[in-house]
Amino acid sequence: MSLTSYSLYLAAVAVLVLSPGPTMLACMTTALNDGKSNALAAAVGSISAALGVMTLSALGLGALLAASELAFTVVKVIGAIYLIWLGIRTFCGSAAAIRIKGAATDSRRRLGSHYVRGFLVGSSNPKAILFFTAFFPQFLNPIEPFAPQYCILALTFVTCEFSVLAMCAFGVSTVAPVLRSSWHMRWINRATGGLFATMGGLLLFSRRHA
Repeated sequence: MSLTSYSLYLAAVAVLVLSPGPTMLACMTTALNDGKSNALAAAVGSISAALGVMTLSALGLGALLAASELAFTVVKVIGAIYLIWLGIRTFCGSAAAIRIKGAATDSRRRLGSHYVRGFLVGSSNPKAILFFTAFFPQFLNPIEPFAPQYCILALTFVTCEFSVLAMCAFGVSTVAPVLRSSWHMRWINRATGGLFATMGGLLLFSRRHA
C-alpha cells in the first residue's frame, strides 16, 4: 500500500467518523445519562460491530448482502426496528428512572449492557456492510499480501472512530452535571429519542441501490 493511497484512505475515514449518525448519538446520550465510562463501553461495542462488518466484507459476505435484495431487506428492517425501539425508549425515559436503575445495578453489568447496546446500534445499518464492501477494495493492492493491508486499514478505522467517540463522551460528560435536571433531561431525551426514531424510519424506507 502506497503512502498516497493510505493518505486518501485516512482522509476518507476522517470524513466518515466525523459525520453524525446513530453511533455518535448513542455515545453522547449514554455519556449524558450514565457517565463517560458507560459511554466508552458503548463506543467499544459500536467499534466491535464495525470491525465485524469489515471482517464480513473481507470474507465476501458483504458482497452477498449487496447482491441479495431479500438479505438486505431483512437486515435493514431489523436494524430500523431496533433504532425506532431505542428512540421510543429514550423519548419516554427520565433522569430519575435512570439514576434509580443505575444505583440498583452492578457497575460491571451496566458496562456490559451498554457495550451490547453500542454493538446493536453499530450493527443496525446494513448499508455499512455495503459501504465497506465497496470502500476497502479501492485501497488494497492486489499484488501485495492481503492480511497486512487489511489490518492496517481496520486498525486505522478503529483508532479514528474510537478517538472521535471518546472525545464525544468526555465532552458531553463535562457539561452533563449542568444538564442533569429533570427539565433538561426530559427535553434532551425527547430530542435524542426523536432522532433515533427518525434514523430508524429513514433506514426502513431506504433502498438497496441508494
